[in-house]
Amino acid sequence: MLARTPYDPSAPRPRALPGLSAFDPGRRGVKVLAIVAAVAVLVVLLIAWRSAPHEEPVPVISSSAVPAAVPAELVVAVSGQVVRPGLVRLPPGSRVADAIQAAGGPIPGVDLSTINLARKLNDGELIAVGIPAPGTDPGSPAKVNLNTATLAELDSLPGVGPVLAQRIIDHRTKRGPFRTIEDLRHVDGIGEETFARLKDLVVV
Repeated sequence: MLARTPYDPSAPRPRALPGLSAFDPGRRGVKVLAIVAAVAVLVVLLIAWRSAPHEEPVPVISSSAVPAAVPAELVVAVSGQVVRPGLVRLPPGSRVADAIQAAGGPIPGVDLSTINLARKLNDGELIAVGIPAPGTDPGSPAKVNLNTATLAELDSLPGVGPVLAQRIIDHRTKRGPFRTIEDLRHVDGIGEETFARLKDLVVV
């Protein structure tokens, strides 16, 4: 066993390693080093957060933004003086003239001047060619069909000028054919007095 050397307080202490005192940062240096270390940690955390996968939110599509379904075809009934009266099938956007041609065209000599051939069709409507509107009395003046009347025919009605006649046409174009005469009340500009004058002069 090694013998212990007795402690001598008067013995010279070992000197510190040369050069260590030169690296003493002091209080201010310690603060600076702490700040640098904190910034370095934040940078590492930021890099790690960016590299980690994130779930992307799935956008919610409102049902009101989905366009309404467009029918694949229109089914229209053509009656009266045409070669082949009955149901015809046409693509969306077709007009009255297309429906009459699909029914074989008008019988020779039929007057088509009272029919608006350029009007766009609505699914399920009836086009009468060369015959009075249903429910009219042959001995009485022909009533105006709200669903087939031209601007001039509507303008000829009492209390209806060209402006109101155009509103009636716009209404049936946007909202579809009139189902009842009472639907005239929904046209802008037709009040109770005007409706009272028209209800016995029009049909649907």
